[in-house]
This record gives sequence, structure tokens and C-alpha cells, in this order.
Amino acid sequence: DGMNILFIVVDDLRPVLGCYGDKLVKSPNIDQLASQSVVFSNAYAQQALCAPSRVSFLTGRRPDTTRLYDFYSYWRVHAGNYSTMPQYFKENGYVTLSVGKVFHPGVSSNHSDDYPYSWSIPPFHPSTEKYENDKTCRGKDGKLYANLVCPVDVREMPKGTLPDIQSTEEAIRLLNVMKANKQKFFLAVGYHKPHIPLRYPQEFLKLYPLENIPLAPDPWVPEKLPSVAYNPWTDIRRRDDVEALNVSFPYGPLPEEFQRQIRQSYYAAVSYLDVQVGLLLNALDNVGLSNNTMVVFTADHGWSLGEHGEWAKYSNFDVATRVPLMFYVPGMTTSSVSQGMRVFPYLDPFSHTVGSVPQGQSEKVVELVSLFPTLAELAGLQVPPVCPEMSFHVALCTEGTSIVRYFSASEEKVQEGKEGCGDTARCFNEEPAALSQYPRPADAPQWNSDKPKLKDIRIMGYSMRTLDYRYTVWVQFNPKNFSANFEDVHAGELYMMETDPNQDYNIYNNTSHGWFFKKILG
Repeated sequence: DGMNILFIVVDDLRPVLGCYGDKLVKSPNIDQLASQSVVFSNAYAQQALCAPSRVSFLTGRRPDTTRLYDFYSYWRVHAGNYSTMPQYFKENGYVTLSVGKVFHPGVSSNHSDDYPYSWSIPPFHPSTEKYENDKTCRGKDGKLYANLVCPVDVREMPKGTLPDIQSTEEAIRLLNVMKANKQKFFLAVGYHKPHIPLRYPQEFLKLYPLENIPLAPDPWVPEKLPSVAYNPWTDIRRRDDVEALNVSFPYGPLPEEFQRQIRQSYYAAVSYLDVQVGLLLNALDNVGLSNNTMVVFTADHGWSLGEHGEWAKYSNFDVATRVPLMFYVPGMTTSSVSQGMRVFPYLDPFSHTVGSVPQGQSEKVVELVSLFPTLAELAGLQVPPVCPEMSFHVALCTEGTSIVRYFSASEEKVQEGKEGCGDTARCFNEEPAALSQYPRPADAPQWNSDKPKLKDIRIMGYSMRTLDYRYTVWVQFNPKNFSANFEDVHAGELYMMETDPNQDYNIYNNTSHGWFFKKILG
């Protein structure tokens, strides 16, 4: 009774997927899922960092409510004893299972991935996860390094495998157990790649000859970018291959040839991920559960591939905050699926070429904080109430809103909204906005700008994205009482999407932005 849920979350995956219009990538299995799903082309994370983003969407609260902007506190102790999405499903009769990286491991999930609150059995972590940052990348000299760019021979890896391969195997095992026990389940599967190091089976490089790999369309630091907005990509600088380049701090740039290699390996890692997703979805077919299991596919945030002269996440730009988001709901996003029908035959990225078109594409701007109420509604559970203004004492509520209402909105309606917008303020007021934020320790890029610890945060960049613009204000922040002072604005950014889709030309200083400011405060 009721649908199962397969929730797939990927680390650091921006929407470089065929179903999002990327012409270079080979992602046939995720594209096939998209062809049976409603696909959101404007979905955004609440902070472009693993732990804060995951705790935010798993609790349905924003970072200012979880009070997690780094990796070093557990919300139940430091903010409030908030129920999580898996906990809610568990309390409603589901067996809840976690495989791979779902919660960020460590302090921020109580060193237990929030077990036993969130999960019915202890979460599974691949045994080879611990080798991720070891020297396993063979250099041209035959020696082993801890590189950023790290295609490997899987047979030479510890235990002859890689973490995401192990996670797929375990998730498939659990699907078989659930089928045998006839148990209703919420299975969350967290994949590591394309998170750095870009360590993946070397054969995937064949899909992406280096001469076909372009640089970012805007590989320079924008002239009017406030220095507080820039992230100096310290994490990749620590890798052996990047360190050897002796790139200047904080702006670089990296040599062009190496930029291409990073981009090539990111794409290769995405195709490796696509194979894992394909095997997992094929297993859902094999156990005969594709007709009563909804599949959600998303990422915790994006990853800059040289845009604005930046690498990694740690910013408020689209490249860092925008994520893929799709929902497969049998009978809703696709005509009803009969028992045993094959929906997800495995597609080999080395031989499969034709991309499939998404079933329903929604341009609506949505946020990951809305996942919890959305999944509750899709599963037919009571949707958690909207949080009051101050909700530290409220165990079950959400700061997102269910986006199920957008599932059937056809393309015409989206276009309609664009017409007849003479009254700009009225049109802008009505459009949905996604809010993201990022902390900084100082106005200028320094060694801890990417990942400041709570005690070192002095500035918070609050960013609002609608279909028409991205508006960001960097304001004074007090980490002792978690307060932002909007009367002390250090810098601002305003990008108009129609003329500046890549967010390269900041017009904040030559625009009156009182209206935007009011809206972000609202």
C-alpha cells in the first residue's frame, strides 16, 4: 500500500546531463529516467557545501535554522530537534535505508548519519571510501599520487573496486531484500562522484577526447566581481597535481591545458556515475518494483568548472548552487506502469547515442528545501506544516513548500507569464525565488574563504534567484548569535538573466536595487 521511494543524491553534480541540454556529456541512463520524469530546470541548493545543503534538504529547514554553515555541529543539539524526511517516512511505516553518502558523515550527523532517528537499520558506507584521498593515482612516472585528475585501473584499486560501485551493489541487494519481505521502503542512495578527487575507471576517458573539451565560456574573474564573492578553490590546490603547477593565490589562473583535463575528468566521472544509476534503475525493473516506486534524482549542489576563474563549489553563482532535480512517479509523470514492465533497461554509454527528451520540463524556480514536503505529498502522507517565523522549538515543520503543484503545469503557462509584464514590480513580486547563502571570513579571499568555521564567519552572502535575475547582498554576520545585519552591506551583485545568463556582468553599482533589497528581506 502506498509507493516506495528511491531517493538518489549525487555529490557535486551540476546539471551537465543530456536531459539538461548538454551536448558533450554521455548520460543515457539518467536521460532515460528524465524521459519518464518531471524535470526541473531551475532547481537550487540552499548552500553550496555538502553538510549544510544536505542537512537543509533532509530537515526541510534553511541553513539559518539548522545553524549549520560548516561541518562541525549537529542540528539536534545546536539548533533544534528537527525531524528529518527519512524519519518522517519511518514514523509512517516505511523501512528507511541509507547507502553511501546521504547525510554528510561526521559531527554534522552525529557520527551515525542520524541513526537511529532517520534510518531503520545502520547506514551502509562502502569499505573503500577510506581510500578516496590516498595516493591511488598513477602518475606519468609510474609513482602513485593524490591527484585531482585521477583516472584509474579499478583492478589496481584497494579491494579491486570503488566506493560508488560498492554502493550500487548494496542498494541492489537491499532492493531484493525489500521485495522478498514485501516491505514498503524509502531507500536513499548517495553517490560520491563527481566529487573530487575525480577518481573513476580510466576507460571513461575514451568518451571524451581532450581536443573536444572546451574551456568554460567565461574563464576569467569578472571585472566587477566583489572580492568577497570569489572563492579561491583551496581544496583543489592541495592535490598533488595542482600543487605541482604552483598557481598563484587567490586568482590563479590554472594553465588552459590543465583546465581542459579537469573538465574532461569531470565529464568522465559523470558518465561513470550514469552507469551506476543505470545499473540501479535496471535492478528496480528486475525486482518488478518500477510500477510502484517513485524515483527522485538530485545533487547537493553544483561545481564550478572554470567559470569566473573559479573551481569547486563555495559560491552563490548558478554553477555552484544549481542542481539537477527530477521526479519519476509511475502513473503521474508517466502513464501507469504495469507490473513487470521494463521502464529502465540498462543503456551502455559507450554504445548508446540517442538522447531522450524529458517527459515534462518545468522552468519554475524551485529549492531543495522543498523536497521534504514534496515527497510527503507524493507519497500521500500529511504534508508537514509550514514553519512559524521562529521554529527552533518545532520538531516537525518545513521552510520549503511542496512543488507537486508544478508537476502538471504545461510549457504554455510558463510562456504566458512572460507576456504582458508592463508592470515590472508586480510581475517580479509574483515569481518564485530560490534563496541560497554562503559565509565568508573576510572581504578579500584568504586561506579559509571557501570553508570558514562558524567562529570565523564575519560576512554572509544572501542570494536570491528568480527566472529574471540573481541578486546577492554580502552583509555583516555575527556567529555568536547567528545574526545578520542587513544595515551593514559589504558588497552586492545583480545579474540579469536575459542579457547575462553566465552571471559575468555585475550591474549592482549602476542600478537602483531598493526593491530587490526589500524582497530579499521579505
